[in-house]
Amino acid sequence: MGARVLVVDDEPEICELVRVYLEAEGFEVETLGDGAAAVARVTDDDAPQVDLAVLDVMLPGASGLEVCRAIRARRSYPVIMLTARGEQADKICGLTLGADDYVTKPFLPLELVARVKAQLRRYTTYNAAGGAHGEKDGVIACRGLLLDVPAHEATLNERPLALTPTEFSLLRILLEADGAVVSARELYQRIFGDEYYERGSGSITVHVRENEWEDVEQWVWDHWDDVVALSFLSYDDSFYELLPYEEIDQGLEILEKSILEG
Repeated sequence: MGARVLVVDDEPEICELVRVYLEAEGFEVETLGDGAAAVARVTDDDAPQVDLAVLDVMLPGASGLEVCRAIRARRSYPVIMLTARGEQADKICGLTLGADDYVTKPFLPLELVARVKAQLRRYTTYNAAGGAHGEKDGVIACRGLLLDVPAHEATLNERPLALTPTEFSLLRILLEADGAVVSARELYQRIFGDEYYERGSGSITVHVRENEWEDVEQWVWDHWDDVVALSFLSYDDSFYELLPYEEIDQGLEILEKSILEG
């Protein structure tokens, strides 16, 4: 048999429709119409293993969001939420609780089937790469995120991510840390290969893309009284020559003196 899909919806017609289409693609389908029964099912360790769950948000007994929370407390298999059109809050809440995707009602059965296949393909790929935080053949996986180090490519839920070299390196370091804390000093030294200059505990290091400089400029002007000093890297990750703080201070003193004398 194929992968087991749990479909939870209080409308029998939808459950039957989804069952027909999924079984036609070789999936084993289990349906439930009550949220409380679904919570009991996904927390029953003796029941057959579920490979993916399709959950309606609005369910009697317990909401689909509660079922999703119960799944994420014990399992990592994909969850697809079914939401009413325009219910943005449900979508955001579901994704926050750990749902991997959502489909808006009314939906095309073939679209749901395609999303089920995509999520199972992604889940299988990251499990093969070592699980929730694993690496195999240069591919680092964490839930829906895949980092192909040799190819220097990254995808999130099979969608390509356009990352700069700095962003790719930063993401790789954090994924390889596997949940451990990585200090700003270590990040800076590993990415740029240079000493990390830190004056006090209030310094902030931010990576900015070329098209974001106008926003940075506005932020600097809005927080001018709070900024002690600024240093910049060029968009191609090379360093600009920067004066030490002592020389900057001397330059400001000379400038102030010339203004007063002029």
